[in-house]
Amino acid sequence: MLRISALLHTKNDAQRIGRALDSLRPCDEVLVIDHDSEDETAKIARDHGAKVQKAVPGVEDGAYAMDAEHDWVLCILPCEALSEGLEASLLSWKHQFDGKEEAEGPPKVPALAFHVRRETGRGWEAAPAQTRLVNRQVINWTSGLPPETNGSIVLPGDLLHFRT
Repeated sequence: MLRISALLHTKNDAQRIGRALDSLRPCDEVLVIDHDSEDETAKIARDHGAKVQKAVPGVEDGAYAMDAEHDWVLCILPCEALSEGLEASLLSWKHQFDGKEEAEGPPKVPALAFHVRRETGRGWEAAPAQTRLVNRQVINWTSGLPPETNGSIVLPGDLLHFRT
């Protein structure tokens, strides 16, 4: 069965991280890398069942993908959440591989992209799809979010980016 680890980088995100964590139902593991928060960010993450790890100075954000239990890594920001439609699409995508061995199960594509909707002062605006779910055995990255990948499949549903 295909499994997904979510990876979030945080710093003083207590006011917004709960919504992000609540939307990660399709994920089998949630890993929060905390960059010296001075608020309740780590506690809230733990209360939501996330594994919290303290960031190490000098380590690139993308390197923490190697600490995830699963090869498929979903990267989101603390100010984002999966829409219900995107949650359903991810669950459906995962379950098409039920009963298959890891060697035969994962898709041939190295990454998936999601449509992004950004909250603005005028409401919600569509933004281009972004690569956010990647197979860490195929793609490496250094920043907090993976690089854009040509040919990524775009799943139905939206990644909601809330104003901070």
